[in-house]
Amino acid sequence: MKNSSLWIILQRMRTPFLVIVITYTISILGMAIIPGIDNNGNTYHMSIFDAFYFITYTATTIGFGEIPYTFTYPQRMWVSFSIYFDVLGWFYSIGSLVALLQDKLFIQELAKNRFKRQINNLKEKYILVLGYNLITSEIIKKAIESGIRAVVIEKDQAKVHELMLENFTPQVPVLNADAYNPQALEMAGINSIYCKAVVSLFQDDALNLRIALTAKLLNPKVRLAVKATTQSDVENLQDFGVDIIENPFDIIASQTNKALNSHHLLRLERWIYGSIKLTDPFMKFPVGKYVMCGFGRMGEVIYKVLKENNLEVKCIEKDASKLKYLKEDEKNDVSYVESYDKKSLINVGVQDAKYIVIGTKNDTTNLSVALTAKKLNPNITTIVRENEMEDFSIFQTDKIDHILMPSRILIDKTINAIIRPSADLFVKNLDTLSDKDAQGIIKTLLEIDNEPILFELKVTKNESFELYKRIGKKLNVTLDLLRQSLKDKDHLNNVFIFMIYRKSGEIMLPSWDEKLHKDDVVLIGCDKNALEEIELMANNFNEFEFAFFGKEYSVLKNLFSKTQDNI
Repeated sequence: MKNSSLWIILQRMRTPFLVIVITYTISILGMAIIPGIDNNGNTYHMSIFDAFYFITYTATTIGFGEIPYTFTYPQRMWVSFSIYFDVLGWFYSIGSLVALLQDKLFIQELAKNRFKRQINNLKEKYILVLGYNLITSEIIKKAIESGIRAVVIEKDQAKVHELMLENFTPQVPVLNADAYNPQALEMAGINSIYCKAVVSLFQDDALNLRIALTAKLLNPKVRLAVKATTQSDVENLQDFGVDIIENPFDIIASQTNKALNSHHLLRLERWIYGSIKLTDPFMKFPVGKYVMCGFGRMGEVIYKVLKENNLEVKCIEKDASKLKYLKEDEKNDVSYVESYDKKSLINVGVQDAKYIVIGTKNDTTNLSVALTAKKLNPNITTIVRENEMEDFSIFQTDKIDHILMPSRILIDKTINAIIRPSADLFVKNLDTLSDKDAQGIIKTLLEIDNEPILFELKVTKNESFELYKRIGKKLNVTLDLLRQSLKDKDHLNNVFIFMIYRKSGEIMLPSWDEKLHKDDVVLIGCDKNALEEIELMANNFNEFEFAFFGKEYSVLKNLFSKTQDNI
């Protein structure tokens, strides 16, 4: 049955219902069979209706008296028996009902039905988030701030309760089920036109892979944001057609390389991700000796980047099993130690090192090693991995120079890719620009505003009605139109164009005379005033007229000119 909760009610309450029917039937038949005496002393038998009426109000302990005539002793004896007999039936039935209301399966089915109704009534764009934790909680918050709803599937009932206590506004529907369950995914609306993307960021890459395969089988067109930390998993996800593959360690490796060679590009990338402000200090790594503590996945990718840049690197690792997979020349750079203590740091030469990279999975260990390194070498610069995301961070100390947080990278990458896909595409193409190009872009953005706004202009019928309608109607609509002021035709707004994305490909840093096409997505940096005027011009007839022709549209003048033409 589609309504499983109704099926459970019918199944569990079948016997109690039969008990009620049988007890009432026996009581009613007894009252109808036992003879009584009317007011004239004549023998009579109660009708079935009279017997049913009397037993009904007697069983409910209301008591309207003996009807239609005063009972005889045999009748009263039967009534006494019926009262206790029916009460036992009611006790059994009520007990069964209470047990049903406390049954976990029944409660789950009621929750599923409530969840289905919420999804059916959800007529806004939303993301389907699989699994609830601190990372996905931040993603949900940022999505809601951007006007996108969220739906969650979570297996752990305790985490479901945590989500409910979070009190998101608007409410976040949550289903208690396995994230890879096809029925759960369909119930959560994976095939809905309002489902913008599916997010799967589990620690288990195999689980993410399984979810990606299931999701693509259910809906080949759905956008997926999936975490993968190995090259083989990345390749498998690419074969499945996954749109957004998120490997935080690849991003860390890329940012490390930029910090060594292209710090302006790094600054621009981190600003687009929303990690920093443009006025924040540079994350610039100097040339010199590096010490690495912890040779896990993060340590491995950073080590490779440092070696590719011909830098001296010394590593210490507590887990000897991780050293088995190193090449022979790499083993010379890694020392096995019993613990990350002062002696281990001295042995690898932390006193004359420029940088120390600490990347174990234990935050307490990371902070302890960083503080010890600072005591041994006050001039050393510390790069520390933070694993846990909490409101209060133990890394809030001036002893830490740079914090690398894979979970924060996942959040920024996911939100950027889902909410502003053109910005994510621009980041992917950053390597086509030089560091000097990035420096010029940053300079221009800071001239616009200390905190410029990054947004997408979609030239579609729904989001830019007037602009979409005018393109192709013998008008040469170029990017220059987007910076025209709606207050002064001789004034230009503070606008910078990062990229145009269209089906034929993307155009990086286009010129102002580049023509706009229908269905273009334009990535723009500007101030608040320019943003408001671009949105007005793109959707308002009069504002477009002024921006394009430099004068306001007059209805009377237009009618007069048409009349003159007809004459």
